[in-house]
Amino acid sequence: MRRPLLVLVIVLVAASTAALGSGRPAVPQRPAAARDLPIGSEPARLDPAGFTTRIDNPYWPMRPGTRWVYRATGADGDRQRIVVTVTGRTKQILGIHATVVHDVESEDGEVKEDTYDWYAQDAHGNIWYLGEDTRKLYDGKVASTKGSWQAGVDGAQPGILLPANPNPGMAYRQEYRGAEAQDTAAVLSLHQRAKVPSGLFDHVLITKEFTPLEPNLVEHDFYALGVGPVLSVTVSGGSGREELVSFQPPPCPSCAWRTGGTARG
Repeated sequence: MRRPLLVLVIVLVAASTAALGSGRPAVPQRPAAARDLPIGSEPARLDPAGFTTRIDNPYWPMRPGTRWVYRATGADGDRQRIVVTVTGRTKQILGIHATVVHDVESEDGEVKEDTYDWYAQDAHGNIWYLGEDTRKLYDGKVASTKGSWQAGVDGAQPGILLPANPNPGMAYRQEYRGAEAQDTAAVLSLHQRAKVPSGLFDHVLITKEFTPLEPNLVEHDFYALGVGPVLSVTVSGGSGREELVSFQPPPCPSCAWRTGGTARG
């Protein structure tokens, strides 16, 4: 996801990394604004009556039919194309009707990973991550389903994808699956700028994602208002980046919230 914009993006990321820090993550603290967000392994007791499939958090609105296309570059220089689409389907998890988002990763035209993610928004505007059904493919056949999980199954706990009112210093759990995955995010800034192939974005939210299972691995994710994720960069413990190439809102905004059908898994 680079080309002529690479230098600008590198400068941006380097500046934000220097200012915000990218080294070994500190122990997450819970400011007053985040007191209701889950952290670590603590259980989340969610009331289905307080949730909706209408995900309109300004940093990642998910209207059915919305489509994002990303270009990802790994440490070895390989490039993948990632297409993320909000479906019109829902899946019931913990009594909550979660929105199903389809994520397809391909390389040289061949699908490498096919995933359905499950998200829901609570009455406050927090977007919850309730699990995923992921399949890694080799020569068109399913080679692995490792990474699949569902909140409430085998001790897995739901997490926050994005908080309703992000503020710098706010930390929260994104995913908890015991020894397999313990992902945490922290808000770094709300006023950064990101330039990617799809355009230039101001007032970008930046989060730092890390896990105690790999303490040296840190990723910065950039979210643009009204669009969603536009850039993701591994800043410590490895290398890799994803940049937004194109963004397509739903063709019928007035009817985009109509959902129906069932989900895989």
